[in-house]
Amino acid sequence: MGYGRIRILGGAVLLGLLASGTALADPPAAATPDVFADVLKQQTLLGDIGGLRPWLQQFGATLTITETSEVLGNLTGGARRGFEYDGLTTATFQLDTQRAFGWEGGTFNASALQIHGRNISTDNLMTLQTASGIDADRATRLWELWYQQKFWNGEADIKIGQQSLDQEFMVSSNALLFVNTAMGWPMVPSYDMPGGGPAYPLSASGVRLRAHPTSELTVLAGVFNGSPSPNNNIPDAQRANPSGTSFPLNGGVLAIAELQYAYPSNGGMLSPGQSQPMARTYRLGMWYDSEKFADYRFDNTGGLLAATSGNPALHRGDYGFYAVFDQMIWQSVADSNHSVSLFGRVMGTPQADRNLVDFALNFGATLHQPLPGRDDDTLGLGIGYTHVSSRVAAFDRDLNALGTFTPTQTGETFIELTYQIQLAPWWQIQPDFQYVFNISGGEANPLLPTQKIKDEAVIGLRTNITF
Repeated sequence: MGYGRIRILGGAVLLGLLASGTALADPPAAATPDVFADVLKQQTLLGDIGGLRPWLQQFGATLTITETSEVLGNLTGGARRGFEYDGLTTATFQLDTQRAFGWEGGTFNASALQIHGRNISTDNLMTLQTASGIDADRATRLWELWYQQKFWNGEADIKIGQQSLDQEFMVSSNALLFVNTAMGWPMVPSYDMPGGGPAYPLSASGVRLRAHPTSELTVLAGVFNGSPSPNNNIPDAQRANPSGTSFPLNGGVLAIAELQYAYPSNGGMLSPGQSQPMARTYRLGMWYDSEKFADYRFDNTGGLLAATSGNPALHRGDYGFYAVFDQMIWQSVADSNHSVSLFGRVMGTPQADRNLVDFALNFGATLHQPLPGRDDDTLGLGIGYTHVSSRVAAFDRDLNALGTFTPTQTGETFIELTYQIQLAPWWQIQPDFQYVFNISGGEANPLLPTQKIKDEAVIGLRTNITF
């Protein structure tokens, strides 16, 4: 951590002390440890922010500010080696309309992102499954802006506005522990949907409906603008909409639906003497996007792109399927907080002609409370695999047949070992190790074009702070 980061953290702690009303002038030496002990017990670093949070709560409003900072570096492999810092500040404002206006069942949400630092995956690694889930272009941007309304006595709700699908769809709750991007928003939509899909740091305008037919079943379905970008001709959707304040509605349609089964159901009560059931959640879903998609091998005259370098043929529509599970497999009788869970996610698309990635798999295990006395720590081991489509591999073979050397891309695999340490309710530190095999499915090194990028060992440290 650089000197500037230390100064910022020190200033934040000082603000927290001021907000809590603690006197700073000439404190007794013996009282100092108690001051910091009190800060460590707070739910947020800044407490009530000098009375701001209690004042907002009178009107049904909440303000949440979080900072995720990390340093990651590759010890082996990659286009080059080295360490880089990146960070993300997220501010979220929510308003309960019943408390604010007497309007029952409504929630208004607005969130913004401040993304800083560098992107090690772009600069050094060149992986498909990027090393960090907060990797993005540096910017200050609007993220989500929506209104949600409950009805049918809370058995259903509808959400309208700018939404990021990775907050609700395709999610594995256990996989969210990990640092690698692939454990959050999966690789199939990341590379196959226009602009990478409406997922961090992007969103799209649309409507989402959620209903609970039974206490265990949930149905999610949504219709959104086909692309989060106002201009699909700009390769980087983040740069096409750098502030997040462009709300395109002139694209195609992205439709997505998901069926969830969760046990035990929310609010379930145990009978006397009954043991705690093993929690589990299963999800099945599919998506369809009506935008136009470029062919990866043939141009619009039927010729080989490797030979003509012409305009690719265009296809209307794309779709994919997915399944997700989170399953607790062991729980201590003496302490229910001490447990082991497995997770898995598989997804794919049969349309290889218009997709860079046609299959992706995530699998892993998490151990909660791995050490005695560390009740809120979590240890995780996970694996991710992404397969490059057959049409992309055929394009690579075409280039080789024409005399331009390029490796034929296949699949990329990574393993990740991570340990999240809960130092305070508002503070986590997370050392992380990743090893990536067959980078980008066998990508040529831009600095040594006749060789593939070598396998990468990546280490890092992440910290999460809730202000």
